[in-house]
Amino acid sequence: MYGYFFSKLSSIVNFVGSSSKRHSQLKSIRGNEIIDLIKSGELGTGTRVNQASTLQRPASTHWSSHYTSIIRVIELFGSICTLLEDLIGGKLTFGIRAEAKGLLKVMMTFDFVFMLLLMHRVLETSDMLCQALQRKNQDILNAMSLVATTKLLFQKMRDDEWDDFLWSVNNFCDTHDIVVPDLTDRYIEGTKRSCQQKNQFTVEEFYHFHVFNVVIDKQLMKLNTRFTEESIELLILCEALNPSDGFKSFSESAIYSLIEKFYPSDFSKDDMKHLKTQLDHYKLDVFEDPRFKDVDSLPKLCQLLVETKKSRIYFVIDKLIRLVLTLPVSTATTERAFSGMKLLKTPLCNKMEQEYLNNAMILYIEKEIACEIDIEYIIDMFDLLKNRRLQLK
Repeated sequence: MYGYFFSKLSSIVNFVGSSSKRHSQLKSIRGNEIIDLIKSGELGTGTRVNQASTLQRPASTHWSSHYTSIIRVIELFGSICTLLEDLIGGKLTFGIRAEAKGLLKVMMTFDFVFMLLLMHRVLETSDMLCQALQRKNQDILNAMSLVATTKLLFQKMRDDEWDDFLWSVNNFCDTHDIVVPDLTDRYIEGTKRSCQQKNQFTVEEFYHFHVFNVVIDKQLMKLNTRFTEESIELLILCEALNPSDGFKSFSESAIYSLIEKFYPSDFSKDDMKHLKTQLDHYKLDVFEDPRFKDVDSLPKLCQLLVETKKSRIYFVIDKLIRLVLTLPVSTATTERAFSGMKLLKTPLCNKMEQEYLNNAMILYIEKEIACEIDIEYIIDMFDLLKNRRLQLK
């Protein structure tokens, strides 16, 4: 049911959004609904409220976009159904009318609404964590706190919020005239099982234990797999090197624990002997250096240590910082890089050499740095390499 739901959700969003005419029709229908709701007193008025929104396709590399996509479908549910009904009765091709009829049939089922509202609650709970993990300058301690609180909220949802959730599903179905099955009936699951197996639980028990609990358990399993106790401890210890807020998180004991527990083979006995002395000087030197005052991330700290040649003095600390920078706290940047490669290496550019592709990818990923490049200077340097028949300017 989980995969089926997202497949149908994607079909609905693509069907409506792929046509500018259907897109305009949806906005018009929603606008009329808002006017009627305001007239009936169900909606208030004010600046920047009751604006007619549109559907949004979820992006494969932006987790929160799936949440936004579901919010829009819930908000425009009635308008989408009205649009599909109009298309079914309109003078359109058989294919379009058949597709609209099939999607409307799916939307008007209890199963679809149940999964729509369930995924809304699930993604709403995990949205703050997703946003935190996608930031380039990550606050590791707060991100790890969000991991813990997200787990607790999922567990609370699983243990205590079934009745409240079921009421919201029934209320949504009543609002949109969707048939709600008798939850006290015996649930019949497929045709491959024996009659005794088919009637082991009621409809409510099926949706509660085999859908609601299973979906939430999957989210908890993902969090537990991605953020084990060991990985969380590693990330929390890494925060001791964070230079933000005037090196507020700095802790010698955490740095020693980080090396001893996670990087024992990367540092020799001589390195550990040098570490104490380097840390003593590091606190008095780097902490007080005005050039490091506004540094707010480990990548910037590492870069500045190299620029000021302090990486040669504090070579053990520099080595530890570089090791920490290789930790994949989030896969968002990697996913965006692969998404960017699809845009750069198209079928028309499939013979692009590896070196050229690497350079193009760096410019695409590091857009902030690329924006600071002086294009005119590059053109001038390229022009001076050799005489050309055609001048660039």
